[in-house]
Amino acid sequence: MLYRENGQFKTSYRGDQAIFPIAQDRWLISAMIAFAFVGVPLIFDEYYFLAIFIPFLILSLAAVGVNILVGYCGQISLGSGAFMAVGAYAAYNLMLRIDGMPLIVAIIGGGFFATMVGMVFGIPSLRVRGLYLAVATLAAQFFWDWAFLRVGWFTNYTPSGSVAVSNLHIMGWRIDTPVDKYWFCLGFLVVFALVAKNLVRSAIGRNWMAIRDMDVAAAVIGIRPVYAKLSAFAVSSFMVGMAGALWGFVYLGSWEPAAFSIETSFQLLFMVIIGGLGSIMGAMMGAAFIVITPIFLNQFLPVAAGWVGLTVSTAAVTHTEFIIFGVLIVWFLIVEPHGLARLWSIGKQKLRIWPFPH
Repeated sequence: MLYRENGQFKTSYRGDQAIFPIAQDRWLISAMIAFAFVGVPLIFDEYYFLAIFIPFLILSLAAVGVNILVGYCGQISLGSGAFMAVGAYAAYNLMLRIDGMPLIVAIIGGGFFATMVGMVFGIPSLRVRGLYLAVATLAAQFFWDWAFLRVGWFTNYTPSGSVAVSNLHIMGWRIDTPVDKYWFCLGFLVVFALVAKNLVRSAIGRNWMAIRDMDVAAAVIGIRPVYAKLSAFAVSSFMVGMAGALWGFVYLGSWEPAAFSIETSFQLLFMVIIGGLGSIMGAMMGAAFIVITPIFLNQFLPVAAGWVGLTVSTAAVTHTEFIIFGVLIVWFLIVEPHGLARLWSIGKQKLRIWPFPH
């Protein structure tokens, strides 16, 4: 009864094309955003911001970018960690080498350089697909890992290869407390999640989905595969690059190339698979799952083992995390390929006709 759209009439094209056509969705999303900006800082302490909320926001932005490429355009990529690294190091060099460079411009600039790199490594998608494309994008991961370790210019010739940033500020607002960092990352996620939502609903988004579903048929009806695939790589790399800059600047503060290893690429791909391919909300759900599950297991497994008189080592907890992730990925691929987003959609559909029989 609470999720009926009875009586909600669309009297204009603008109303029919709204991002959230059902009023309940608009109220829910608005309430969630308001609570995220106002309620969360009032309720939680610094530990939650540093361990959960800030990583979740940044990884959600990266997962949205990966989902545009993998979920909406159907192009498999294993180089997302490399694009995050490009964004982080590009933003670092912009701040280092240009006096007075604004922080937001540097982060967006990092996304711009990641876009160029992503388009270069997206060129093989014009000829190959599937596993071959995954291997081609994997080359980006190994190449940029090598470049940031061996080319001293990227790291300002530091002996260890690590870089650090500090004194983050925007027009007098110093971003130094966990809450400030949380608000900063939340603003980026809200803005670019809305941008991504509008893109996938536009003509270019329909081109991506046509290429994903059947590229030969899409080419026959006049969709240019070159434009569609490279634009998907460009938009995806842009968002992933900005997420990498936020990861280095806001979350880590100091980092080295190992911070964006191939494990990061797989982690982002797992977020998209678990959350749901072709869903902006699903990317955020997957990011929440990947961030919260290790923390939950670290707290729960020792307690559960204590109930039966056993002692669980840290290594055992880590191995259990990998096992659970693997099992869940296989389960989602077999039982529900569209992930958590599909389960959420099914729940909303059931609410529309509740309490009547399904």
